Amino acid sequence: MKQSIVTLDMEGVLTPEIWIAVAERTGIPELRRTTRDEPDYDKLMRARLEILDHHGITLSKIQQIISGLTPLPGAVEFLNSLRGTVQFIILSDTFEQFATPFLRQLGWPTLLCHRLIVENDRITGYQLRLADQKRQAVIALQSLGYHVIAAGDSFNDTSMLAQADRGILIHAPDNIVKQFPQFPAVNDHAALLNLILARL
Repeated sequence: MKQSIVTLDMEGVLTPEIWIAVAERTGIPELRRTTRDEPDYDKLMRARLEILDHHGITLSKIQQIISGLTPLPGAVEFLNSLRGTVQFIILSDTFEQFATPFLRQLGWPTLLCHRLIVENDRITGYQLRLADQKRQAVIALQSLGYHVIAAGDSFNDTSMLAQADRGILIHAPDNIVKQFPQFPAVNDHAALLNLILARL
């Protein structure tokens, strides 16, 4: 029997959506769009960077907002329960410069994500670690002989869920649940933990 490993999305699964928090704190509603709304990640990020530039929002301003956020209710307990049972990796389309405050609160789990290009505190671009990196990470883990259980909430998680041996939606909006009925959908960490443990 294969060893199992769990891959988890971060925003919307373990933490609040960073861009929604930035939209609320800055009063810029256009920044509320996330991968739940826009499947094309490059299109979404280019629009975000234009908005940040237009409004003069700096990296340090965003980091200040992130430092005041906390993980979603039950997320820390969920990871602690998981940590005692099975290895896991967080696969996220966030950026190294955004994630540190959350990683500290979550007990420093392993995170694979992207990197922002920053000049004089201005975010001028972004560097994808790898195209479709979540799915590629699952393929790599499977090539190492792992049975992969994946959980996410957005369009950009669905290729990871489809590639995994078991894919699970958590906190997903109705339109994604309806569009991807092949994945069981849960709305809290206790139910997610039970589904993962049942599939080990």
